[in-house]
Amino acid sequence: MWTAVVGFLIALKVYSNKRIIRISTPLLLSLLAQNVLQVIDTAFLGRVGEVELGASALAGVLYIAIFTLGFGFSMGSQILIGRRNGEQNYRQIGEIVIQGIVFLSMLAAVLVPLMSVASRHWFPSLFESKRIAGAVTEYLDWRIFGIFFAFANAMFRAFFVGIAQTKVLTWNAIVMTLVNIVFDYALIFGNFGMPKMGIGGAALASVIAEIASMLFFAIYLMKNIDFKKYGFNIIRFRWPVMKRILDISIFMMIQNVVSIGTWMLFFLFIENYLGERPLAVANIVRSFYMILTIPANALSATTNTLVSNTIGAGRKDAVLSLVKRICLMSFSIIVVVALCVAIFPQAVIAIYTNDPSLIGDTVLPLYVLLSALPFYSVGGTLFSAVSGTGNTRTALVFELITMVFYVSYMWFIIVHLRSSVAIAWTTEHLYWIFLLIMSSLYLRSGKWKNRQI
Repeated sequence: MWTAVVGFLIALKVYSNKRIIRISTPLLLSLLAQNVLQVIDTAFLGRVGEVELGASALAGVLYIAIFTLGFGFSMGSQILIGRRNGEQNYRQIGEIVIQGIVFLSMLAAVLVPLMSVASRHWFPSLFESKRIAGAVTEYLDWRIFGIFFAFANAMFRAFFVGIAQTKVLTWNAIVMTLVNIVFDYALIFGNFGMPKMGIGGAALASVIAEIASMLFFAIYLMKNIDFKKYGFNIIRFRWPVMKRILDISIFMMIQNVVSIGTWMLFFLFIENYLGERPLAVANIVRSFYMILTIPANALSATTNTLVSNTIGAGRKDAVLSLVKRICLMSFSIIVVVALCVAIFPQAVIAIYTNDPSLIGDTVLPLYVLLSALPFYSVGGTLFSAVSGTGNTRTALVFELITMVFYVSYMWFIIVHLRSSVAIAWTTEHLYWIFLLIMSSLYLRSGKWKNRQI
């Protein structure tokens, strides 16, 4: 008992609840902006047609599948940045960021042409509906070029989160959101003298927003960060630094690709075996999923960097109490958010469509999603804490074990039973419960305490 009390007091001293909120709030706003881009696209495309609405979900997931390679690399970099920040080895941080941007730029140069070919010659064969396939290709023809800028933004974000200076993320979020809204309105519907591009316009607007985001980060870095302190004044390729990043990042890259790949499989199953209307319903629910989980995602990202910083500062005994407090905060917030949505489901669904039958079909799946959110809040925080310890290999193993059961269950209820969209969304309960249990057991075991990165 006394050990737990002491651990709690140490954790409170290291990072108070106020400090956790101060760090996570800009992250929340940044995630809100990123997801608002998808929500805006969904809301606008819902006025164009059900095919475009459903296709944007599939195309968006395909894009995210590629983006997660870079995002996984940046998350591994963030863990290293957080550890070096906790150790006060500031000059090594700039090296990590520079090597990361170089690596991701080269990766993007390979992925973009491959995705361009795949979007025209391979991806269409994945879909049952030719209309859906055509709309997906049209979206990806434009959206894939955003990878270059999205990868750079991921590294900038890793730097600011890793050093626990997250205020810039708020301003970046505002810039990105405003740019996307303007160009969505202009390019989807042909306003302000722009061509009417439909779903292609939504994709191009997102690319322009990512360019604006990258420019903002670069300008802010040059004007507000001490280049000499963080080692940004030395630009050179160093393989030992790159190898250290990859040793951590490679497992997160694989983990993210596996995760988003099965997510893509979920929507493919719905499109192939349930049809266009269920796919449109699933896309609306997906959009809510992305928005409603933002507070939990912000706190999960905060958990990752605070665990890394705390271990780097030599305060390993404070980690578990710190994670428990963040879990409680995340759970409390997401329950309140879920209850607010549950009171007026039809009103919030109307944001995406004015079709009464589509609204009615979406209510029950939305309720199922809301019931999964508490598991998401705790499971996501604990899973991020596992990665934050630096043991990304174990996190990958947990992901793979979970995916075996997740995909099996998904196949059974969608492909075999042809169940409703509402029942299909119960897959999220299984996914997060599995990760919650395994992550909790690992953190309590203490096996992570002796890991060096």
